[in-house]
Amino acid sequence: MNQEYIKPNAWSIIEEGWSPGLVKSSESLFSIGNGAMGQRANFEEQYSGETFQGSYVAGVYYPDKTRVGWWKNGYPEYFAKVLNAPNFIGIDVFVDGEPLDLNQVDKVTDYRRELNMKEGWYERTFVAHFSDDKAIKVIARRFLSLEIDELGVIDYQVSVVKGDVKIEFQPYLDAGITNEDSNWDDAFWEIEELISEDHQGFIRSRTNKTNFHVCTFMQSELVQNGEHLQYANHLEQNTKIIRHTASIELQERETVTLRKYAGYCSSLNHQQYELFDAARKVLTHATLAGYDVLLQGQIEQWAQIWAMADITIDGDLKAQQGIRFNIFQLNQTYLGKDARLNIGPKGFTGEKYGGSTYWDTEAYCIPFYMATKDQQVARNLLKYRYEQLDKAIENAEKLGFSNGAALYPMVTMNGEESHNEWEITFEEIHRNGAMVFAIYNYVRYTGDFSYVPEMGLEVMIAIARFWHQRATFSQKANKYMILGVTGPNEYENNVNNNWYTNYLAKWCINQALENLDKVKDGYDDDYKRIIGLTHLSGSETASWREVADQMYEPIDVELGIYLQQDGFLDKEIIPVQELEGKHRPINQKWSWDRILRSCYIKQADVLQGFYFFEDHFSRQELEKHFDFYEPLTVHESSLSPCVHSIQAAKLDRMDQAYEFYLRTSRLDLDDYNKEVEEGCHITSMAGTWMSIVEGFGGLKIVDDKPSFETKLPEQWKGFSFKLNFRNQILHVQVDKSGTQVTSHGTEPVDVIINGEEITLQPQMVNA
Repeated sequence: MNQEYIKPNAWSIIEEGWSPGLVKSSESLFSIGNGAMGQRANFEEQYSGETFQGSYVAGVYYPDKTRVGWWKNGYPEYFAKVLNAPNFIGIDVFVDGEPLDLNQVDKVTDYRRELNMKEGWYERTFVAHFSDDKAIKVIARRFLSLEIDELGVIDYQVSVVKGDVKIEFQPYLDAGITNEDSNWDDAFWEIEELISEDHQGFIRSRTNKTNFHVCTFMQSELVQNGEHLQYANHLEQNTKIIRHTASIELQERETVTLRKYAGYCSSLNHQQYELFDAARKVLTHATLAGYDVLLQGQIEQWAQIWAMADITIDGDLKAQQGIRFNIFQLNQTYLGKDARLNIGPKGFTGEKYGGSTYWDTEAYCIPFYMATKDQQVARNLLKYRYEQLDKAIENAEKLGFSNGAALYPMVTMNGEESHNEWEITFEEIHRNGAMVFAIYNYVRYTGDFSYVPEMGLEVMIAIARFWHQRATFSQKANKYMILGVTGPNEYENNVNNNWYTNYLAKWCINQALENLDKVKDGYDDDYKRIIGLTHLSGSETASWREVADQMYEPIDVELGIYLQQDGFLDKEIIPVQELEGKHRPINQKWSWDRILRSCYIKQADVLQGFYFFEDHFSRQELEKHFDFYEPLTVHESSLSPCVHSIQAAKLDRMDQAYEFYLRTSRLDLDDYNKEVEEGCHITSMAGTWMSIVEGFGGLKIVDDKPSFETKLPEQWKGFSFKLNFRNQILHVQVDKSGTQVTSHGTEPVDVIINGEEITLQPQMVNA
């Protein structure tokens, strides 16, 4: 049974009732972030129960030396780790000298958490009973400012429910932290300087090896009845911690609030010697503005995000909550302000996958950011990869490739490959194709071809060179083959001729050739620069074309389907529905050997190709392949249900499309995979958005026009979404009476709505 304790609500994630066994899961689900930093929903006060402490600064990482039993040539030297940063949320609380610890008090009642997605804050409320005649109520609210993205704000309110008590607050900074997933238990941070002065504290830390400098800072104020109280500040300073103290005598029904302004300034944005001054400026700004003004600013910033990004669903509260949770987490993780940053699969909610960049960004995330923000945000994500092209070429050279061939990394922080599983590091090379597809997808959606001559064509050339060299000519088949790979389905390793990989390789080469011609015809200066830089010749491109034209595709003629790879039908083909429940999930119940020999598919593989290249195949072909492969798919990757939801909708299998949508949208909220305590699945959340916009909304680009083939699940009364299409805002509304598209732009827009081509004037509604 799925973990279903989150209360259905359109705009909030809500937990009610004290359950220590859910603490780590809730720490993931109630995580907050602002694109520049983020933190799990750890308690401010001390907690002796099971917890997973996590605070993270975007772009700050450590190269944890790879831990393997044997070394192979070309093996990455390290696995990049997002670092658990110094803790700034800490506020220890003592009641008549007794520590507030929900794992130790006599009783906890009225416990409630809320993550308000509409306004961008997280709140926890509870009553802690220390004895029959002594109890306090706590309302702790915090947010990470979108406006001042180095600042976090905590409003920690204590009211006396029973008795007269002395409350002591101890706000602190703790730089003596570790990661949950260190390979060698190395120290990731060195603490270099601590300063405590005038209710303020500062700790400057430096990461080992990567030499990022981070100043963690805080300032606290004590407020009662709207007045700021004077209090002693300095309590403790050692080599790792700065701790302040503030105490007050309270009678029954009296309330006091400790407000803490805290955060990080890093050397990503400031000179090392300016970090303390930068932190002081943030604190000055924050304290002059005050809590109420900062909170109002947070609400206004989120209102702007939701005005463009919101998707409404009428008549299905859990579906509505699911999509908003996904959209909220995507915006907490990445806002597009800094082209040096990217989208980690866990975002700021945990440490699994190292917090690094995967092919998920190009395959799943770019459409979301492209459509819900200015196109410059998507361009920044493409620029991120362009600026790492030299490293991609180095990665390929380490594996024996030459002549400027590039292999983009499976996992990276700075362009270097830092994944430490050989079957993925060396073999899951389909990620190269996602880089080219993202460029193609960006151009067809935005109409901004200028990216190709400026940056994109160099990436395409380097990737075409890789595929040309990676292909092997089979004299027996008179075809080029790609041997020894792992496709998107990671339950198959070291296979020959994975169809998705071969098809993608052929397509990438043809894209490079096609775009070379376009740049030559229209961008003469760029063309000359690129040819001069790459030393590309006609004979080389002719050899590319030969590989593309003669690329082998595994096919079973009798069944009329593309085979996932050579020999796939040699397996025992048993549909997933015939597996007993005790065997699921197979990645937790079966040996790896048994998984590799089985026919079971982790995520869309052949169908991923049908998703990317939907215009290459007929509906009948999609149906045949969906009917063959979906029954064999266990969907044990978070990236799988969204693709299947989109394709089921295209096939008018609305019950199945809805089921897959609900699974992808509530994957973490209902903890389908029994692993949410490790963090949320951020990149697959973009797939949830695609499930609605591309699945039920039927969005695709046809002849340079947005086309909508809308489908309404019977569980919904209606749904709506907005798109920024070429700087014109389109509002799509679907209900049982039909589809309406409204243009909120400044220019006419040609659209296709359920097969009918229409020109929308600004502010024009089409029924």
